[in-house]
Order: sequence, then C-alpha cells, then structure tokens
Amino acid sequence: MFAEDEARLLLDHTDGRAAVPDELEALVARRVAGEPLEHLLGWVELAGHRWSVGPGVFVPRRRSELLVRTALHVTPPTEVVVDLCCGCGAVGGAVLLGLDGRSSAALHASDLDPAAVAHARRNLAPLGGTVHQGDLFDPLPAALRGRVDVLLCHAPYVPTAAIAGMPPEARDHEPVVALDGGSDGLDVLRRVVADAPAWLRPGGSLLFEVGTDQTGGALALVAAAALRGRVVHAEDDDGPGGTVVVAAAGT
Repeated sequence: MFAEDEARLLLDHTDGRAAVPDELEALVARRVAGEPLEHLLGWVELAGHRWSVGPGVFVPRRRSELLVRTALHVTPPTEVVVDLCCGCGAVGGAVLLGLDGRSSAALHASDLDPAAVAHARRNLAPLGGTVHQGDLFDPLPAALRGRVDVLLCHAPYVPTAAIAGMPPEARDHEPVVALDGGSDGLDVLRRVVADAPAWLRPGGSLLFEVGTDQTGGALALVAAAALRGRVVHAEDDDGPGGTVVVAAAGT
C-alpha cells in the first residue's frame, strides 16, 4: 500500500470526530514508529470483507485469500468447517461467506491467544461461528472428530532465525506465537498434520499455508499421515502471492 493510500485511510478513520487533529497526529506518529496500519484502523480487509483486528493480534495477509479460494473448491457440499490458529477469524469467516448459501456449514475456530480469540468472536458471532480458546484441536468439541469437511490451519511457519529479518510491523507488533514455526518453520504443522486424520471425514481436506521453500517438507508430513497431498500456488489462479498445501483424507 502506498503512503497516499494509508493517509487517506487514516483521514477517513478520524473524519467527523472531536479533537481530530490531535487524534490524527497521534495515529500518524504510531504508524511512523512501525505500528501496523490495520491495528490503528481496527480492521483488516480480506477476501472483500472487513474483519476486526487490533494491537497484539496477527494481521491476515492478502496471500491468505488463496487459502480461502482453494477451500471453497475442495469438498462441496460442506457441513463442518474448522479453522485452527484462527487469529482474528478472517480466513474461516471468509470461507463461510464464500459458500454463499451453498451449504449451512457450521464453523468452529480455535486459537491459543486470548486477544485473537476476542476479535475472532467479534467477527464470527454474526456469522453463527463458534470460537474456542486453546491449543489447536484441544478445545474443539469431541463430537467433531471424524466429521470435518474442511480443516483450515494458518499455523505459524516462519523459521525462528528468520523472524529477526521480518518487517517491524510483524516482528515488533504481532505475537511471536503467531509467527514462530520453529527451526524449519514446520513445528506446529507437524502436530496439526499428524492429528488431522482423526478429525477429517472420509474425503475431507486439511489446507494450510507454507513458504515456497517448505513444500517438500510439508508434503512429506502429509504422506506420513496417510493423506493425499498437493500444492496450490498463487500463479495457478492469478491471485496475490501464496502457497497452499491441500491434504485429502481417503474416501
């Protein structure tokens, strides 16, 4: 986003309120200091919708729209959608909205971070989604085991050593737990992929993001879990950047 676009959004954000010059000056100072624009505005746009987000919460990237688009094509009709490491809930919510009446899918989301869960509940409650706080599958209702059609996971996948080189918006203002994927970036995904078969229905699919240089390791995890894996790249559908692994359970 160009500086002119950011300035317009900040002007729109403060329009019509008392003490606007002071408020605008404070917002500009925070942005110059590296705070994410989305944290200042209180929302992020993903897949054509605005989602509540705020300080201390991971900001969804445009590349996650590939995860949304892929999920909408893998297993129709859909009855149960689960969004692990949901953050503010934008990915799962966008999938639910993208179904556009094609199903009456139930959405369950989970995240470990209480700040993220608060925003996810704000975003997903109007859509009928249920948000659980806890580690990965742990807080999900046991009744969902073996019934999940689409299992989304936006697990952290940045290798620990690479975090220091990230932009300050992420490095200094987003929770490390939402970024750090361990030495090779796949630590959390190892746990998710290993446990996914117990939660997927026959024919259901797990979808998750990785870096382009992590696809080999990710596909090895998928094969070890007896799932059928394939990789979807952004250039496959002319969308913004991103790499998604789809892991399907047998029928």
